[in-house]
Amino acid sequence: MKVFLLEDDEAIGMGLKYSLEKEGYEVTHVKTAREAKSEWKTKEYDISILDINLPDGSGYDICKYLKESEDIPVIFLTAADAEVNVVMGLELGADDYICKPFRVNELMARIKSVLRRAGKSEEKNNQEANGNIERLGNLCIYKSEAKVTQKNDKTGEEESVELTSLEYRLLLTFCNNRGIVLTRNRLLSDMWDISGDFVNDNTLTVYIKRLRDKIEKDPSDPKIIKTVRGMGYIVDK
Repeated sequence: MKVFLLEDDEAIGMGLKYSLEKEGYEVTHVKTAREAKSEWKTKEYDISILDINLPDGSGYDICKYLKESEDIPVIFLTAADAEVNVVMGLELGADDYICKPFRVNELMARIKSVLRRAGKSEEKNNQEANGNIERLGNLCIYKSEAKVTQKNDKTGEEESVELTSLEYRLLLTFCNNRGIVLTRNRLLSDMWDISGDFVNDNTLTVYIKRLRDKIEKDPSDPKIIKTVRGMGYIVDK
């Protein structure tokens, strides 16, 4: 899990960075609004922790800046438990806030809670590390659940991709053979129908077209399942 931390107080910032890294997080620590905008990279981080009072601006402004490029979870650090601070932060799209001084354990609990709500739980990361989750371009394949999701480029949220059982098996075949050209004969042998009937060549063409229609941004110019002329198909992502 990658954390984008904006905290201008050197002692607090270094202490938080140390504590977060001790818990297994990767932390990028910046101290000013200017540095935050310079260091920010879209889709590089799982969560952002922003101090509100900065020497050259406000954490509110940085929250707006981040949210314009992606819907990343945000936790505000505020020095005062002022209702106006809390309301303004939440109206800007913040997911939670915590008042200074705070206990590190409380912040860790808030982080885990926000990540869970955002669908970025540690359990999901562990599943990915164990091979139960495969990523293919902007697709996420949950093998244990036989479920496929696709990230929406505008919102950054995962949306379900409804596949038939044969479409799912075809996608898994491609996923398990990345970088390998799969001939139509190889695909046909892997697509043995559950009823015991072979999937014929014409049916395979239909399934590949349907699968592309569901997972490719532009099915007429596929970027995930590519055609290798005269040989078959390949997935190289």
